[in-house]
Amino acid sequence: MARYARFLLLLLCLILIGECKRHKSRKKRWSTPPTEIHKVGNPLAKKASDGTKTRKVKTSHLLRIDEHDFTMRPAFAGPAVPVGVDVQVESLDSISEVDMVSCLDASHRHCNCNSTVRAEGRDGHVLYSLRVTVTAACNMDFSRFPLDSQTCTLELESYAYTDEDLMLYWKSGDESLSTDDRISLSQFLIQKFHTTSRLAFYSSTGWYNRLYINFTLRRHIFFFLLQTYFPATLMVMLSWVSFWIDRRAVPARVSLGITTVLTMSTIITGVNASMPRVSYIKAVDIYLWVSFVFVFLSVLEYAAVNYLTTVRDGKERKLREKNSEQQSQNLPCTCGMSHTRTMMLDGTYSEADNNSLAGYTRASMMAEDASEKQERMVVHLSLDNESTGTKKKGLRGFRIIQNTHTIDTYSRMIFPGAYILFNLIYWCVYC
Repeated sequence: MARYARFLLLLLCLILIGECKRHKSRKKRWSTPPTEIHKVGNPLAKKASDGTKTRKVKTSHLLRIDEHDFTMRPAFAGPAVPVGVDVQVESLDSISEVDMVSCLDASHRHCNCNSTVRAEGRDGHVLYSLRVTVTAACNMDFSRFPLDSQTCTLELESYAYTDEDLMLYWKSGDESLSTDDRISLSQFLIQKFHTTSRLAFYSSTGWYNRLYINFTLRRHIFFFLLQTYFPATLMVMLSWVSFWIDRRAVPARVSLGITTVLTMSTIITGVNASMPRVSYIKAVDIYLWVSFVFVFLSVLEYAAVNYLTTVRDGKERKLREKNSEQQSQNLPCTCGMSHTRTMMLDGTYSEADNNSLAGYTRASMMAEDASEKQERMVVHLSLDNESTGTKKKGLRGFRIIQNTHTIDTYSRMIFPGAYILFNLIYWCVYC
């Protein structure tokens, strides 16, 4: 038993000595400086010193953060601090005509030139860069819409410092504004970007330097040609088809006129729904409303033709009735005339008449014919005069019939000619 106890005690002592050595080696490894660790390893894997741990000390020393009072501008009570600005436009996302806003993404950099602040370049210039996304208002004039050009402006101005404390200026003039050539818009063509600057006055505080970024946009017309101008023109041309339809086809001409009027009303409503409610007339309003007037006049033209046709039919009916009455009243009267004279007017003799004329000689018949010749001429002249009056009245009615056709004939030339003239004037003025 004693030997067994000694063996266990010796084994326990060996285990404790091994654990103590392992703990010491671990503690020594963690307490060794980094430079000593690199010396032991491969010289090719030597790690460079990290200078970022001392950057804070250098910046604080160069900019004198501890000595600067951030509640006051640099060179307080001295001359105005000049600040040069340049802008890089990254994107121009969208422009809304209804809200009159534009979304602009730009990088804004300005350089503070101040001799009291020291930077790494030892020239007193501090470069500050900032990227901003701006949704700005853009005042638009829609008097020439959609054949218009819009100029939107972005203004840069100090809020707290007047021109006596801060002088803002474009660092390199128009070259201070640079844009990405890949910028494009669906409805607009970007014509140019340019910069301006001027002083702005506020009665409560004074004068401030203000910088302007101006970009001019011209609207693409092709979309509006397909959606507005071509449909309106086709509706006007469709209304002219009624001039070639027979005036007696009332359902065809009326339905065609009403369809074109309703279609024009739909086009006008759709265009105005996507536009702001302005108090002046737009260029597209002029075109659409003139087209609407042409369509409406084509309906009125058929109303006039139909009315004149109805009046003409009534007059023609009365004229026929009057002519039939006159023809029945203008037959030659044989009252008080001898039987022989009646036969002479008829030019026919019956067998009984031949028997009654058997006792007359040729001389006596010739004498009777001579005495009655003048009377027959008077009868025939009166008949001729009545027939001539009837023909004149028929010609007058024929002129009335021709007048209703003349309205359609003239409309086929006047309506297209007037609309073509309007288009020439419109496109010459607004293009």
